[in-house]
Parts: sequence; structure tokens; C-alpha cells
Amino acid sequence: MKVCLLAGKIMLESGAETYRVEDTMVRIAAAFGLDNSHSYMTPTGIIFSIEEPSHMTRLIRIASRTTNLYRIDRVNSISRSIHLGELTVTEAFRALQETEREKPNYPSWLMILMAAVVSGCFLLMFNGTWEDVLPAVLAGGLGYITAVSMEKVVPVRFFAEFSGALIIGMTSVWLVRAGLGRHLDLIMISSVMPLVPGLMITNAIRDLMAGHLISGLSKGAEAFITSFAIGAGIAFMLTFL
Repeated sequence: MKVCLLAGKIMLESGAETYRVEDTMVRIAAAFGLDNSHSYMTPTGIIFSIEEPSHMTRLIRIASRTTNLYRIDRVNSISRSIHLGELTVTEAFRALQETEREKPNYPSWLMILMAAVVSGCFLLMFNGTWEDVLPAVLAGGLGYITAVSMEKVVPVRFFAEFSGALIIGMTSVWLVRAGLGRHLDLIMISSVMPLVPGLMITNAIRDLMAGHLISGLSKGAEAFITSFAIGAGIAFMLTFL
């Protein structure tokens, strides 16, 4: 029970699809001889139940969610090892605990740098000019820094995304007015791309297609609110500048 719940918790917190998490938990239980197991989850909680040898049901809450494909891959690898009989229950639980305690693969400065570089690449992909690359890089980097910092101060995704978009809009306008860029619309669009919840939208659609209506609608609503926050930040800045 603890192994299944911990595996599901790590995957759900790392941005995995609902059906993938449920399937992994059921497969782990079956590998340890518990064929009659049931899992049900939403983006904020997991309910897991086994019927034999004695009926047990457990519920855990999911407080925070992010995107960490490395942890999802680690849990999948542990699940495959369990299925092949290479890990005992104790070894599997210890491996999952180590995965949960692992720090992020990339330092914050590298993620900020990559967000800035990605913004410049998006500008070129949107048929922008090379003279607009530097403003897009600066605006994208500053916006990402603001969003990450604000989320640590106020753990509400809406305010973090709104603040990041606000800084992006402000930086873009000032740089264009200073003569460092020409196309304000392309600079803004490319700079907000690192904040766009693309994976969340994809997971919402995949959950809906798999029949997980509650999870799909919940993730879709969260993605919509995040997108609205980004648009509101840009609109607010353009209104006053």
C-alpha cells in the first residue's frame, strides 16, 4: 500500500497524466500479488484500495504540482523492476523515497537562462528579426525570474504568472521605446512562451480522451486560469503604458 501510494504521489506531483498514475499503481500492486486493487485520483488527491487479503483504503493529499519528467521516468523504471521481480517491497519503497528526496536536476540559474534563450528562439520561430532577439531574451528571463520568485513568496500560481507577465510587458515596452527592439507584439508573445502551461493543457486533453473527466476538467480549468493570468498581466501593462 505504501509503495503504491508513494509511486502515485511522486508521479502526480511531477506532472504525469492521471491514467498513467493509476495504471502504474495497479501494476505495482499486481506485481506484489494484489490483483484486486483500485485507484482513483484527482489533481489534488489519491484514493487507493485493496480487497485482499484484507480490505484497506487510504487517501493522501497532493499539495503541490510541477513538471519533472525525470522523476516520472525514475518511477517508471522502478515499476518495471518491480514487475520483473528485481525489487522487493522494502527495496522498492527505499528507491521511491530516494527519488522523492532528490533535488531538482537543474539549478535555478540554468532554468532561468534556458527560459531566456527559449524566448529568443521562439521569436525567430515566429518570423521575428534578429534585432528583436535581445529584448525577447531579456524580457523572457526577467519574467521567468519574477514568476519563480513570486511563487515562493505567494504559493498561488495565478499571482506568479500574472507578475511574470506584468514584468515581461513592462520590459518589452521599455526596450522598444529605448530603440533596442522594433516589433513589440512578437517580443511579448515569444517572452511569455516559457510561462504557458503547455504540458498541463496536453495532460488535460489526454485525460479527457482516456475518460478521466474530473481530472481532465480540473487540469483544463487550471490551465485556463494560468493562461488568463498571463493575458491579464500583459493587458494590464499595455493599458497603463
